[in-house]
Amino acid sequence: MDLYTGYWQIEVDEADREKTAFVTSEGLYEFKVMSFGLCNAPATFERAIDNLLRHLKWQMSLCFLDDTVVLSQTFPEHLERLCCVLRCIQEAGLILNPKKCLFGAKEIQILSHSVSGEGIKPDPDKITVQDFSTPKNTQDVKSFLGLVLQSLY
Repeated sequence: MDLYTGYWQIEVDEADREKTAFVTSEGLYEFKVMSFGLCNAPATFERAIDNLLRHLKWQMSLCFLDDTVVLSQTFPEHLERLCCVLRCIQEAGLILNPKKCLFGAKEIQILSHSVSGEGIKPDPDKITVQDFSTPKNTQDVKSFLGLVLQSLY
């Protein structure tokens, strides 16, 4: 499941809003919600979601930033756990992005991996490095390193 514009759903404490200030020709503005680009935004967002689902974490759900996965062995168990997670999200007033949510899937792609009942495998789209020809010059090496190093981020 994916939260709709995740950061914007987290309110900035009034005492901290001045830290988000910026100036334009129209005046001084401060964010009321967490914006993208703030240095602590990812950690703050992750902590907020972890706190929200802390009693479900590792038992029936896992989160990474705005993505939440519901863990289950059977479909009835999945529905039950999904209801618990959705209830927590709704009670917190958060909104999901239905276009980016996938329910009841037997296999998902997350964090560059394919996860299913058979286990965890690298995402096939991310292992094209196997098809890369042997570098023959400096430019080929730079291209190869660019491909490989981008997967670290």
